[in-house]
Amino acid sequence: MKIGYARVSTDDQNLDLQHDELKRAGCENIYSEHISSTKAERPQLQACLKALRSEDILIIWRLDRLGRNLKELIELVNELEKKGCGLVSLKENIDTTTPTGRLVFHIFASLAQFERELIQERTKAGIKSARERGKIGGRPSKLTLADKTMIQALMSHQETNVKELATRFGVSRATLYRVFDDGQKKEALKGSK
Repeated sequence: MKIGYARVSTDDQNLDLQHDELKRAGCENIYSEHISSTKAERPQLQACLKALRSEDILIIWRLDRLGRNLKELIELVNELEKKGCGLVSLKENIDTTTPTGRLVFHIFASLAQFERELIQERTKAGIKSARERGKIGGRPSKLTLADKTMIQALMSHQETNVKELATRFGVSRATLYRVFDDGQKKEALKGSK
């Protein structure tokens, strides 16, 4: 059985083109939804996947209608393979029911994985190079060393109102407690020497 899945991101977009293409491809049932791919919950996609039985074929208009990213697409194709189902993408001309279609899909997946790994390597190399030059990543601290010393002194008194202190320094209470704990640890290290 051929089952179609169509998706558009917003209500003002139209599903007619996808429906027409899916019907031409021989889909007996078409699951449709108006939902962004960034939404984790896509109820019609879940219903479509549940409806698929062994040897059924899921037909989509384009790969980007099915998954948010390549990782999710690969997971969905693997899930389909475990169920004994195939995937056909009309625009990209990919058919995982054929050996060539599976090869093409996995080549796309491998290239994407290779690109992700290259990006990770370049990012790590850039961070290492910046650290060697004395640069530290992340957001600059809102608090100066003098601010931290004052916070540690004020918080060592029990009558200190933490909420007012957080407002005064423009930070969260969690930040105050972290600064205070860091000060306590440094004091403990000094005392152990």
